[in-house]
Amino acid sequence: MATSGAGSNRLGGLGQWWGVVAGALLIAAWINKAAGPAVVVSLSAAVLAWCFFQAPVTCGAGVRGRQDGCRNNATGLLLGCHIRQHRWQKLKMLIIRRKVRAFCSGLFSDGKATLVTLAAIGSFLSGLVALIPDTALQ
Repeated sequence: MATSGAGSNRLGGLGQWWGVVAGALLIAAWINKAAGPAVVVSLSAAVLAWCFFQAPVTCGAGVRGRQDGCRNNATGLLLGCHIRQHRWQKLKMLIIRRKVRAFCSGLFSDGKATLVTLAAIGSFLSGLVALIPDTALQ
């Protein structure tokens, strides 16, 4: 008998939300000035990797007959859903010049994608600011 696999790991499906914990730790590192720039940069990189490759969002790959694209669950902003062609299609959207606009508009297509996109932008900027000497972490 086939199962969905949702309860197969020890965390019961909460393992995909580790990026939210890393984001909370990143905010705590900015509030607590004792954390150095190395901690902030590493947490920023972790949140950025989670947003790109594991955050639960909708696929959004182009599908015939639908204007808004595929509505399957996907993992991360850069990857598609369980359909192999959708994964390649979303990655190719970044490379082909005329498709970049469609990819960027998909980043703000719904609430989940908007929240994950803003988290990725914030963590990227957080890592950059932490690398600039004599700015925030003194």
